[in-house]
Amino acid sequence: MTTLSMKDRILNLPPYCFGFLFGRPARSNSKRAQHKFIERLNASRQKMLLVILLTTSALMASGSALANEWFETLKGEATDQQLHQFLYEMPKGGDLHHHMSGSGFSEWWYELALAAEKDGYRYYTKVKLNNCRDYGGQSFKTTPYHLMFQTIVEAKWQALPECEQAEYLSLDALDEVQKQAWMNSIRLDKSYEGRDEFFETHWQRLGDLTANPYLRGELILKNFQAFSDEGLIYVEPQVTSLGYERPDGSSIDPYEVAAILRARLAEPDFKALGMTYRFQLAILRFLPGAEDHLAYAYKFVAENDPYVAVNMVGREDNDKGYPLRFLPTLRALRHEYGNVRLSIHAGEVDEPNFHVRDTLLLGADRIGHGLNLITDPDTMRLMRHGPYMVEINLVSNLLLEYYDDYKSHPFPEYLRIGIPVALSTDDRGMWDSTMTDEFFVAVREFNLSWDEIQQLSENSLKYAFLPEEEKSQLIETYRQRTARFEKRFKKSGISALKASNAPKRAFICNRYDICAP
Repeated sequence: MTTLSMKDRILNLPPYCFGFLFGRPARSNSKRAQHKFIERLNASRQKMLLVILLTTSALMASGSALANEWFETLKGEATDQQLHQFLYEMPKGGDLHHHMSGSGFSEWWYELALAAEKDGYRYYTKVKLNNCRDYGGQSFKTTPYHLMFQTIVEAKWQALPECEQAEYLSLDALDEVQKQAWMNSIRLDKSYEGRDEFFETHWQRLGDLTANPYLRGELILKNFQAFSDEGLIYVEPQVTSLGYERPDGSSIDPYEVAAILRARLAEPDFKALGMTYRFQLAILRFLPGAEDHLAYAYKFVAENDPYVAVNMVGREDNDKGYPLRFLPTLRALRHEYGNVRLSIHAGEVDEPNFHVRDTLLLGADRIGHGLNLITDPDTMRLMRHGPYMVEINLVSNLLLEYYDDYKSHPFPEYLRIGIPVALSTDDRGMWDSTMTDEFFVAVREFNLSWDEIQQLSENSLKYAFLPEEEKSQLIETYRQRTARFEKRFKKSGISALKASNAPKRAFICNRYDICAP
């Protein structure tokens, strides 16, 4: 027996049926009436389907809102201190944008510098000026003579004239006032410090501390431990392999540096953390030989685990590093390498330009900062619901004076029109802040929902430079941990908080006054 479709059944009806259905006598052109009826029936079905879809969507949204009402209640009832503690205890995804040398807290650097003596490194820092040089000498170089607290290894100190040696003290000889001043010199701790202080003095003061591969390995461990304590399960730091030296000042080959770091990462204290990680290698884009550095970085990343990506960094207000400068080089490199990813700083400037658009053309999958993307509507449309993500650094953007206040920050616009975003910490050691602080700023300033918080963490895993299977496993781990966390707070509310043990560093204390006893 043949089963007829609904359309065939209607076409087989006698003509008078359609006259009845249309409220008038059937005419001779009954076939046209039949087809007209089918068109009306299909239109009615489409309208009904649309109503069903809209109703279902509304019910789902309503259900989600009701399911997460506990978080809105918690936000309304919690003090700032309690909200900060909640966000500290909250499971998180990853941090895709942080510079390892900028992520060390001042006390870590001091502790690790003293401990480096076991590897033959002893450090001295400038604590006074004896006016040892002639007028007009070396005032505007990368590390000018007059810069206080520039730190050098003992071999370089010994090579100085006696007058200049007297300007330095070994780090272990600093008194408490000098020690505190040294630590303050590598973080933005004063209201008048900002972008120039950061770019032109912090890295120069760290000096030779950043050239010790063994110290770098210990710094990575401290970062991983702190991120793990905050509930992160993935990190993707920018860790340079270039510019390292032995205690006598002789250079160490980058491949040897990579081997030193891999050996340290294989030790039990790293493995015990259970942290998944990959590294990026960054180059300074405004240097004269940056194209050659980029080519070397590609080769190095392709040949050395755990490196997976190249980043290009440096002040964008230095136009010598404009994105399209590197297009010919990258196109040539892609003829040879297919296993190197790109995440590039772009749009970290005050003025409108097309750096984000041009950086996507370079082949970047992720954009660091992307602040002035808001001035480029065509590229914003391109990035909505698309394959590209913006790494958002809220604390950094404020302290480096790209915004005076969060009211003008584009983050909520990106988030709520569907441009993929995730929070990251950039140079948190120099901000004296944490990933928890980034989430606190986002919730406090932009009234994030629980769904938006989860979206940010999932994006930090979804857009990680990892194989798809590994990403899926991390996302599932994150969801399971979050489900347990939700259950705890849905049941007990704010009373589910543990002891108030969230680290509260200078940024969050100074801006939000949540650190009073």
